[in-house]
Amino acid sequence: MERGESETMNLGWEEALRKFQNVMASGTKPLKLNAIAQLARFSEHVPKHVLSRVIPILTEILAQSIPNDPSPSLQEVDAYCLMCISYRGDGAALVIAMGTQGVTHSLIKLLPHSKGEMQEVLIKLLLVLVTFSNESRKTIFPGSGFRVIMNLLNSHNNDNIRLYLLEILRIFGLQKDVRNELIRLGALHLIVEAAGTGIMVSRERTSQSIELFGGVPSENEHELVELGAVPMLVDLLRDGDQTTKLTAAKYLRRLSVHVDGNTRPFTQAGAIPLFVELLQGPDPYGKGIAEDVLSELAVREHSAVEIVGHLVRILREGDHESKVYATNVKWDLSIYPISSSVIRDSGAIPVLVVLLRSGTEKVMENVSRVFAELSYDAENRVALAKAGAIPILMVLLHQRNEEVRDNAAEAVFNFYEDALHHHRVSHAINVPSFKYIRDRLIRDRASNGQITRASRRMSVEQLIGNLQDFL
Repeated sequence: MERGESETMNLGWEEALRKFQNVMASGTKPLKLNAIAQLARFSEHVPKHVLSRVIPILTEILAQSIPNDPSPSLQEVDAYCLMCISYRGDGAALVIAMGTQGVTHSLIKLLPHSKGEMQEVLIKLLLVLVTFSNESRKTIFPGSGFRVIMNLLNSHNNDNIRLYLLEILRIFGLQKDVRNELIRLGALHLIVEAAGTGIMVSRERTSQSIELFGGVPSENEHELVELGAVPMLVDLLRDGDQTTKLTAAKYLRRLSVHVDGNTRPFTQAGAIPLFVELLQGPDPYGKGIAEDVLSELAVREHSAVEIVGHLVRILREGDHESKVYATNVKWDLSIYPISSSVIRDSGAIPVLVVLLRSGTEKVMENVSRVFAELSYDAENRVALAKAGAIPILMVLLHQRNEEVRDNAAEAVFNFYEDALHHHRVSHAINVPSFKYIRDRLIRDRASNGQITRASRRMSVEQLIGNLQDFL
């Protein structure tokens, strides 16, 4: 476009702006309605510098008290025009201008008294404002604006309007003060609802805001489970992008610690296969989360059976990294009596024996830990002996790897004290590594009484690491 043409167009827009200003200043209501409606219709094509001068006029109309204004309301058309301007793809600066000039304050005043299409327009405009304007967010919280939003959420049944209100709540949920206020009001159900509705992009943002509830008291964790947070987070784990999956997985891990053995919300929502998938995925952080959750969920037999079945498949078919994490989970499960029996009955022990014989060093460390733990039970010792574990454990008494050697010696010691198997390991008494572990375990029994082996083996570093994961 040549310079002359550009100047002519600018003069044309200036003339149009002048006429609009005159109509708004002294025109009749029908003229004002028509002018605002035309501006809304062509707002996408109006230069931003013109719109920036129109916004104060529209803002003033929105703030006016217009009693007994029959339909169509001047304020309704005005709000619709502002919404059209806010929807411009390049209109972030215009939205910020609306926030600083008081549009948000006017919306909050109008919302409690609005209905139908008018209310929907006001809420849509408010959503855009709080998305892009920090000033708008400050106008709403703290203050009466937040109460207006909460009252509408607690009373509104219109699905479309409720979606926009929940989207507004998502944005505010990222603020610590808002989260504390929601907890005080007993409104965690709204956060769960917000996370479970809407398009995936906004739900991904909600998963981050829900994760920030990690500092709430444990009783609120139980409340979140009861309110349906688990299925919602499982959906995010299933359908989100990688970042969202990890966020959802991390918070599910947190909830799994507080379910007091009630694993059904997790199993019914289909969490176990998804965490098994995460265990086999490429992300080490995700693998670690999956390991923790699967270990927590195995406290009930119905969960343990499903988990162990998946682990046996991984031990047979998975890659090296997956086998390492799978054997880590096996170690965690072997501590629980219920899970221990499930491992024995699942056919996992023969697979583990193969890995103990020919697996990588890390896998051998993990499997030897599992066998050391399982060997404390008489039925498990029978299963281990039947699968051919004893000769391999005897060989491993001479292993260079101290972890493998000590675990093997611990398992052999339990066979040594079992009259049924003593004769098969009696010559271990001549092996230095066996004698060292035997003496240590005897001292532990004398000094620690009922302290479990799992507690003895947890190092200070492991304890600190576990605590840090959940802070």
